[in-house]
Amino acid sequence: MPKLQIDSRIKVEKPSKEKLDQLKIANWPIWTKEASTFDWFYDDREICYFLEGKGTVKTDQGEASFQKGDLVTFPKGLSCTWHITEPVRKHYFFG
Repeated sequence: MPKLQIDSRIKVEKPSKEKLDQLKIANWPIWTKEASTFDWFYDDREICYFLEGKGTVKTDQGEASFQKGDLVTFPKGLSCTWHITEPVRKHYFFG
């Protein structure tokens, strides 16, 4: 089985409570999506914190997986395909 190629442009981290408070994530809007697959283009940077769900984002350079508790940063200009395997609920911020 080939080794999974990680797209290093997508940052996935497990943030501390302090970092979540510093970013004021509780004040960000919430987005929800059922299990699905769809293409997406980021015309601005997005930071999101996953409250629920699981999936993978695939790009031409690899992929990145996410799940509940992950803080993920998608760079401006990224084209990708989302593969949501468990319904997602996330806080998000563009800019």
